Amino acid sequence: MPSIQTRHLRWIVGLLLLAFCPVLAHAQQKRLNVLFIAVDDMNNDLACYGVPIVKSPNIDRLAARGVKFDRAYCQYPLCSPSRTSLMTGLRPDTTRVYDLKTHFRKNIPDVVTIGQMFKAAGYFSGRVGKIYHYGNPGDIGTSGLDDPATWDQFVNPAGRDKTALEKDVINYTPKRGLGSSVSFLSDKAGKDEEHTDGKVATEAIKMLRAHKDKPFFIAAGFYKPHCPYISPSKYFEKYSINDVLLPRVADDFRASVPPLALASTKPWPLVGVSPEHAREAKLAYYAAISFVDAQIGRILDEVDRLGLWDNTVVVFWSDHGYQLGEHGLWFKQSLFEEAARVPMIIVTPNNGAVAGKVSRRTVELVDLYPTLADLTGVTPPRGLEGFSLKPLLTDPDASWDHPAYTQVQRAGGKMGRSVRTERWRYTEWGPEGRAGAQLYDHDTDPHELTNLAADPAHAPNVAEMKKLLRDVSAKPQAKAQN
Repeated sequence: MPSIQTRHLRWIVGLLLLAFCPVLAHAQQKRLNVLFIAVDDMNNDLACYGVPIVKSPNIDRLAARGVKFDRAYCQYPLCSPSRTSLMTGLRPDTTRVYDLKTHFRKNIPDVVTIGQMFKAAGYFSGRVGKIYHYGNPGDIGTSGLDDPATWDQFVNPAGRDKTALEKDVINYTPKRGLGSSVSFLSDKAGKDEEHTDGKVATEAIKMLRAHKDKPFFIAAGFYKPHCPYISPSKYFEKYSINDVLLPRVADDFRASVPPLALASTKPWPLVGVSPEHAREAKLAYYAAISFVDAQIGRILDEVDRLGLWDNTVVVFWSDHGYQLGEHGLWFKQSLFEEAARVPMIIVTPNNGAVAGKVSRRTVELVDLYPTLADLTGVTPPRGLEGFSLKPLLTDPDASWDHPAYTQVQRAGGKMGRSVRTERWRYTEWGPEGRAGAQLYDHDTDPHELTNLAADPAHAPNVAEMKKLLRDVSAKPQAKAQN
C-alpha cells in the first residue's frame, strides 16, 4: 500500500496536470500555419530587389519582415512544370511534366503534394486562384489542371478582366493567343475588387478568417502580372513611359549563343513588335505588378488584424521569371538569368534577428516543400529532391553547397539544362551539350552578355560545371510515396 507521502505526491501531480491540461491543449493548437502566396510570371523587377522604378510597397514590406532570397531559381521556366515541381517537391525529370497539358497524376499517381502532407497532419488545406497550372487567361474561373486531392476547399474567382475586358485589349501580337501575347489594357472604370486578382484577395481573406483558430495551409494564387497585362488605370498612372527603357542588345550578341538559347522568342527580337510598343507593354507589366502588390497588401493587412504573425509562416514566390527585352527575348522559357530567377521571400514567427536580411545562396523552388515540413514539424514523404532552407532562415549567410538547376525542352525534344552557382551559370543544349553551350561569370557579367564556354582559359570552369550537371542527372529519380 502506498505511503501517505506517496499518495500526497500523486494528488499534487494530479492537480498540476488538471491545471495545465488547457495550457497543453492550447499549445498543441498553436502549430505553425502556412500562408502560401503565389504570383504568375513575375520576375525580380521589384523595388526590394533593386529596381526602384517598380512600385511594390507590400512585397517590399514582406521582405523587410523576413528573409529575401536573392538567388532563387525555378526548375523549369514554364507554369505547369514549375508549379508541379514545387508542389510535389520533385524535379521535372522525376515528374516528367514538361508541357502545359500533362497532369502529374498521370505519371506519378501516388505522389503526396504539399497540401496533402498538411491535410494528413490535421491542417485545413485551402486554395484560392492559381496554384497548379491554369491557362491564363483562358482557364480563369475554372479549376484548370488543379489537384483535388491537395485541398479541403478551393475557390476559382473570375473578374472583369476575364469576363468583360478581353475584347478591348490592345494586342501587338494579334496572331498569338492572349496567353502568350504582348497585350495590355488600362481599365478606367473597374475597381480593384472587381478584377480576378482583387477577388483572389477577397476570398483569401475570407478563408483566413474562417480558419484562423486551427492550423491551416492556405494558398493564394494571383494571376498577374501574366499577360494580358490588365489592371485598373491608377496603376498605369504610377509610371511614365520616359522611365521605361529596353535593355540594349549588342549587334554581335546573337552569334555568340547557340540558336536554341533564343528559340523561346519567335520572331527574334521582341516577338516582332517595335521597341516603342515593347516599352508600352513593359510599362503595363509594371502596372500589373503594382496592382497585384496592392492585393497582396490587403491579405497582409488581414494577417495584421487577425494577429497571425506569431504563429504563421508566410511564403511569397513566383513560378518563374520573365524576359522584358533582355537578350532580345520576351516572355519565359529561356535559360538566361531573367527567366530562371524568381523572387522568393519567407517570413517566420519570432525572426527579428534576421528580419530584412538577404540570403545570396543559390536556392530553388523545389526547396520549399522540405522547408515547410521542417519549419512546421510535419513529417514529409520520402524522396523529396530539394533541401530545407531552415538553416538560411536562421543565418542567411550560412554555409550552403547546393547549386540550382533549371531546364527547358525545345521542339523535337531537345533539352536545355542549366546549373547556377553563386558565381557561374553554365547551360548545355541537347545531349552532352552537342547543340551548344554557354558559360557566364556573374562576378563580372551579371547580365550574361559574354559567353565564355568556348574560351580555352575557362575550360576548367566548364569542366567543373559539366560535372555539376552530370551529378544531378545521375541521381536516381525519386520514388514518390504515400
